[in-house]
Amino acid sequence: MAENPLGTSGEFPVWRTPEGEPVSCVEKIKVLNENLAELRALAQDALEDAVLMGCDERQVREVLAGIVAGLVNPYHT
Repeated sequence: MAENPLGTSGEFPVWRTPEGEPVSCVEKIKVLNENLAELRALAQDALEDAVLMGCDERQVREVLAGIVAGLVNPYHT
């Protein structure tokens, strides 16, 4: 079964290194999972607010996806 990178079922993904190995540090995994949970909650709130204010759900999802797609890795060499 494929991993769900978004954790929509409430489960978190197996975090991997650039080489494909699972991240093994428990504290790193904890921080990554907390960040993902916070991000999902904020995105959910933004979607719900927009829909309640009469916005098109598809457009809101596209905007949220665009935000993620536009993130910059400051550590990329």
